Amino acid sequence: MSEHRDDTHRAPRRARLIVVRHGETKWNAEGRIQGHQDSPLTELGLRQAEAVAHRLGAEKLDAIIASDLGRVRQTVAPLTRRTGLQARFEPALRERDYGLFEGKTLAELDVEFPGQFEVLRAGNPHGVPPGGESLAAFHARVVEALEQLAQEAAGKTVAVMVHGGVAGELFRHAMRIPLEAPRTFSLFNASFNRWSYKGGRWHLDVWGDVSHLAEGSREDT
Repeated sequence: MSEHRDDTHRAPRRARLIVVRHGETKWNAEGRIQGHQDSPLTELGLRQAEAVAHRLGAEKLDAIIASDLGRVRQTVAPLTRRTGLQARFEPALRERDYGLFEGKTLAELDVEFPGQFEVLRAGNPHGVPPGGESLAAFHARVVEALEQLAQEAAGKTVAVMVHGGVAGELFRHAMRIPLEAPRTFSLFNASFNRWSYKGGRWHLDVWGDVSHLAEGSREDT
């Protein structure tokens, strides 16, 4: 007599996601807005990428998922070499599109687009930078992508290599922080943010861990 297994009521398996921001870039160091445009990692950023790979190499990862932008590709490269895993690059995990603001410092924006950037930072999630993306649209894109990723990762440990804005929107989503609220949490380059996901719920285990970085890290302003 054959045994029939009914998996209908099987408890959901926990996904473990280690969300890491990319290493320091040239534009980070210069205080320039990056968005969908790119700048290369600095020498410090390259060392941060190696430190990330060294630490994540001990995690018994099942997969690596990453933004497809160049600064994340540079950050993830040492990890793929160390682990032998191939990264899956996802455009949906890109940073917010800041349109014509990209590549500019705040001082340059004050001259070229007087007052416009400050209006965006004042708490209107539906404000759109010229040629760019609203915070509300960015948040929705990121949350949809990360929810899908977490569901696919049930029972696995996955490194998620992304941007400060992407990590921040996950924090807001999981902690139910309104988009209008000012940011009060850190977003350090190459920081580790450990999450678990089970039954449609996020649980934060560790946020903003930079203990693997010998030289500290730059906060996203």
